[in-house]
Amino acid sequence: MVGVFLSIIIIYGVLIWTYFYPEESLLWGKRGMFKEEPQLTESVIRNTKLKALISIIVITLIIIIFIFTQF
Repeated sequence: MVGVFLSIIIIYGVLIWTYFYPEESLLWGKRGMFKEEPQLTESVIRNTKLKALISIIVITLIIIIFIFTQF
C-alpha cells in the first residue's frame, strides 16, 4: 500500500510539473537533438496542459472511488 501511495505522489508531481511547465516537459530528454531551441505552437502547449489536468482529475476520482469502496 505504501508503494502505491508513493507511486501516486510521483505521478501527481510529474503531472503538476507538466501542467505548469509544458514546454520543459515536452522537451525533457530531447534538447540534445536540436541545435536551436525548438518553437512549440500554442496549440501543442494547450493540449499538453489539458491532458495533464484531465489526468490529475481522473486519477483523483479513481482514488476517491477506491477509498469509498474500501470502507
